[in-house]
Amino acid sequence: MKTITGRLVRLPGLLLRLGWVSAIVFFYGAAVGASAAGARLRGDGRGRGVRDGDRWVRMLTRLGPSYIKIGQLLSTRRDLLPEEVTTPLARLTDAASPPGRRRIVRAVRHAYRDRPWPFREFGWEPVACGSIATVHEAVTLDGQRVAVKVRRPGIERVMWQDFTLTASMMSALSMLPRLRKMPFKLMHAQVGGAILRQLDFEAEATSLTTLRANLVKFGNVRIPAPLPELCTAETVVMEYVDDLTRFAPGELDADTRSAVVRAVLAAIYEMLFVDGLVHCDLHPGNLYFDHDAGLVMLDAGFVIRLPDPVRRSFADFFINMAMGDGWMCGQIVIESAAEIAEDCDLDGFRTELGELVTDASGAKSGEFDLARFAGRLFDLQRRFGLFPAPEFAFPLLSLLVIEGMIKVFDSDVDFQAEAMPVLRRRNMSDKAA
Repeated sequence: MKTITGRLVRLPGLLLRLGWVSAIVFFYGAAVGASAAGARLRGDGRGRGVRDGDRWVRMLTRLGPSYIKIGQLLSTRRDLLPEEVTTPLARLTDAASPPGRRRIVRAVRHAYRDRPWPFREFGWEPVACGSIATVHEAVTLDGQRVAVKVRRPGIERVMWQDFTLTASMMSALSMLPRLRKMPFKLMHAQVGGAILRQLDFEAEATSLTTLRANLVKFGNVRIPAPLPELCTAETVVMEYVDDLTRFAPGELDADTRSAVVRAVLAAIYEMLFVDGLVHCDLHPGNLYFDHDAGLVMLDAGFVIRLPDPVRRSFADFFINMAMGDGWMCGQIVIESAAEIAEDCDLDGFRTELGELVTDASGAKSGEFDLARFAGRLFDLQRRFGLFPAPEFAFPLLSLLVIEGMIKVFDSDVDFQAEAMPVLRRRNMSDKAA
């Protein structure tokens, strides 16, 4: 890893990247400020300013893949952000600008430089474009129709530069008096490292296989099968799934919407609480309906394996929150903490967390706001000097991404009640083990 990092992140390139990011942020920040100021001068309260979603799309696209990923995640939060922001951001999920055809051809040919060319036909025009890869339709030599995910040329260098820049930013934040106790470096290594692992296409092929095996019990959830013998470090080859419909309520009736929501939550909870394999990237570009109205999960690049202690602690916290047992939730956080300040008031922490859990217990989708709950929990931990293992960020991220879409489908679903059957089965499984 050090060799790779040293080769990809050199000081001149890093400074150029810093200058590029700073210039773009300054330019768009100035544009937003000018728009807001102009609206005030005209007495026009309708000035778009920060609500100009198209401007956000242009900025994030110019900043590159790490920032596009942020836009993809924000696009799912229609419950928190205005429609004029989330609708344009949704274009980032699978309609990013593709590289030039010549660059794609070179990238694919390079991926198969050491083996015979495995395709009878290859569609060089992408059928989907994400921040890290393009997806192409192809036909193998034996006639099988496949989807080929191709890593964008030069993407490694840019993402490693961004990782290095954000590491410096985390170090700077840790010097601020109020944030000095926060384990920013550890958090960055865990979360930033997980984002970088999206570049490992061999690991993604393995994750697809594992997810298929774990979710086979759900007859209404489909994950395309990879073809390991055709996958490389730069490509993932999988079965082609056609006739897909974007994951959106559309014209579905209320009963169907409710059934869809419960199917999604059952699969998510199975991954979180039983398998410990967390899909953190189930935005509308990776979640679809097939022609039988079943769920199709695509792309397993941002899939994280939770350490077993973290999986158990997260599940225990969730079930005790559903039961309204704030004291036990506090005890779980304390026992699983990565760091506890010497002057931490543990009883005070349990009391305040208990109040937070009481507010959240039994709330329905339309009433329960996970983003607000996570923010209050984070602030509570910061004030008391009690910091969780960084891996806890991943199940929270997974739920935050899916929560926004679920609220659009069915605002009455009870997140906590839907988790209880999975949690009870998980408890029996863990005890048997």
